[in-house]
Amino acid sequence: MMVGPWRARWSAIASIAPPYVWLVLFLLLPFFLVLKISLADLKFGIPPYTSLVSFKDQVLDLTVHLRGYILLFSDSLYIDTYLNSLKIAAITTLCCVVVGYPMAYYIARSQPSVRHLLLLAVILPFWTSLLLRVYAWVGILRNDGVLNNVLMYVGVIDAPLEIYRTDIAVYIGLVYAYLPFFILPLYANLVKMDLRLLDAAYDLGAKPWRAFIAITLPLSMPGVVAGSMLVFIPAVGEYVIPEMLGGANTLMMGRVMWNEFFTNADWPMASAVTVVMVLLLLMPLIVFQLNQQQRFEREV
Repeated sequence: MMVGPWRARWSAIASIAPPYVWLVLFLLLPFFLVLKISLADLKFGIPPYTSLVSFKDQVLDLTVHLRGYILLFSDSLYIDTYLNSLKIAAITTLCCVVVGYPMAYYIARSQPSVRHLLLLAVILPFWTSLLLRVYAWVGILRNDGVLNNVLMYVGVIDAPLEIYRTDIAVYIGLVYAYLPFFILPLYANLVKMDLRLLDAAYDLGAKPWRAFIAITLPLSMPGVVAGSMLVFIPAVGEYVIPEMLGGANTLMMGRVMWNEFFTNADWPMASAVTVVMVLLLLMPLIVFQLNQQQRFEREV
């Protein structure tokens, strides 16, 4: 008599187990490995860091080094890098909201036949490697690139614009690369909205802009928040775009981690930078999850 409930319980466990196993193997274990390295000390050798635990003469020693974390919060270079990464990611997210919201709204309100073509145009850049797309922007933005040549040919400017190897080029590259990550979740939210609410607002005498502010915008906020998270979180640790489009003064965490790992061979310091960045990125995720839970409880 008890076989049925137990079988159903084990079937439920088996159905939800794969994503948890995936998270443990490819998220938690690598994170704890990086955390362990961040608590070690620099050593010349293979691996280039000391061991945390040693056993000698029947004595078990646990040695924890906080050099990386102390340096992170005492060296202005790392503090400025964190702040600059957050600033660049925040501005990139804001630009994606300003540019992506009208695009997602237009796609969601288009005819189904046209809608599929517009969605294909949004997804189409993913069919090409990010590295190739960033290389294309190098050819467009450099002083002798396509943009400056066209502007000088039509007489808009007399001298080339200094865009390449600046923060502006980084913003252009980040917005271009991450704009689809904002459009797609917002589109999924807008396309499911009940349009009868807008018809009711129009029948009651509301102007289109008033109906948008009172109905469409509040109902689309979950899509805006989800899309913003998908843009902000990877933009903080971006490496390829700042390296290829940014200048020497463009400080971002991805470049710092690369330099510490591969140029300085300081794995404990690079791991400390990584751990602090991950913890900083968990904060908006926790806030978003709490807001979603509160919203669900209010609806129930």
